[in-house]
Amino acid sequence: MTAALLSVMLLALSCKKLVDVPPPTTSISSADVFNSDATAISAVTNIYSAMSNSGVQGGLCMMNLFPGLSADELAAFNTGNALNTAYYTDNLTNSDPGSADFWSAAYPVVYQANAAIEGLSASGGLTPAVKQQLLGEAYFMRAFCYFYLVNLYGDVPLALSSNYKVNELLPRTPAKQVYSQLIADLVQAQSLLSTQFLDGTVLNSSTDRARPSRWAATALLARAYLYYDNLTGATDYSNAAAQASLLISQTGLFSLSSLNTAFLRASSGNNEAIWQLQPVLSGQNTPDAWLFILPSSGPSSTYPFYLNTDLVNSFENGDQRRVDWIDSVTVSSTIYYYVYKYKSATLNAPVTEYETVFRLAEQYLIRAEAAANDGSSSAALNDINVIRQRAGLPDYSGATDKASLLTEILHQRQDEFFTEWGHRWLDLKRAGTVDEVMSIAAPQKGGTWSSYKQLYPINLTELQREPGLTQNPGY
Repeated sequence: MTAALLSVMLLALSCKKLVDVPPPTTSISSADVFNSDATAISAVTNIYSAMSNSGVQGGLCMMNLFPGLSADELAAFNTGNALNTAYYTDNLTNSDPGSADFWSAAYPVVYQANAAIEGLSASGGLTPAVKQQLLGEAYFMRAFCYFYLVNLYGDVPLALSSNYKVNELLPRTPAKQVYSQLIADLVQAQSLLSTQFLDGTVLNSSTDRARPSRWAATALLARAYLYYDNLTGATDYSNAAAQASLLISQTGLFSLSSLNTAFLRASSGNNEAIWQLQPVLSGQNTPDAWLFILPSSGPSSTYPFYLNTDLVNSFENGDQRRVDWIDSVTVSSTIYYYVYKYKSATLNAPVTEYETVFRLAEQYLIRAEAAANDGSSSAALNDINVIRQRAGLPDYSGATDKASLLTEILHQRQDEFFTEWGHRWLDLKRAGTVDEVMSIAAPQKGGTWSSYKQLYPINLTELQREPGLTQNPGY
């Protein structure tokens, strides 16, 4: 949003790029950047490199961590780290996140996307297929950022240009309007993005899925329709179901992987992946493995995060997700459970895992939730049971009224998507159970709970820089 943030695109990243071309040497808003395929591709590709670089705490990849600390998924070893503690005890203030909050991570990407949309639209010097794909990626990334901004902060400024002098004066836009815009962006992205998975040239196909495709836009669109219907109290969830069905029907591209391969890179045998982020930190596979896998010595200031026992105990007997996606170490008779979805935390190991952003399992549960809300219990049951069967569980045998089915879907989402992109934190809020759950969980974590805490505070520095902003109530 501010001028200091808007130049982030041009920061030199000491990381492996999705495409081996030089970065742009001038401002991203310069027309020269979008007059050649190489520099235009590099400008857009740097967005994904920055997302994958979790070296800066609070980047977009930290959606796997901080909302899990805020919710009832993770525990934090007492490290004295004020930021970890603030998220964990649900005691954020407007001065806690500093430059490590999601607002400061997402709005520079929004700026980059806006500048790319403007520059690409005006360019006449690009290969048409490259121009079309990059435009689709820019619309997709703008929608991706606004999806998380509106869910973490509520009403947010809706910046649709690269004019920072205008943007820094924008007031907060109602959440319904933000959703309408991000849905429109995703529909536009669908029309532009390739149905193939592309490599760094944006012209050739790839066995990896590290650039957004039409299917990534479809995955987020299905989710956005579902959330928007929740927000507005709609009684027609057909759009969410239709988009999820479109993905599920692509059986030549997508299928549910075994539990042990669900987080591999696509080229290593994972057809569940819809969009993944290529590792960029030297010698590492995914940030998640390095964040969450505990050494035999247990949690410490270096390895402070482990699983909340309430999450561990939420799995039904026989649920193989509890076996394959969770591991433990025992220290002085105390068992510490940790996330084991990503399994490679060995320096310089072969790159077999990519950070997964969207995967097929979510689409089954989106479609199930849409069907349950629309009164189609049999359709909801079919999709619920697909997920249960993959987990090694028998078919659902409980009550089939709407409330019972939605409870089962929320439970499956809890056990399927723990520590993935903030799912649990967002699910608690949109299901209306956040106060019920967190009034118990927050005191167990050493904090207190008030309903206003379901939205994160806007950092004081942003409020001071941008006179059009107002703080979330309670902060």
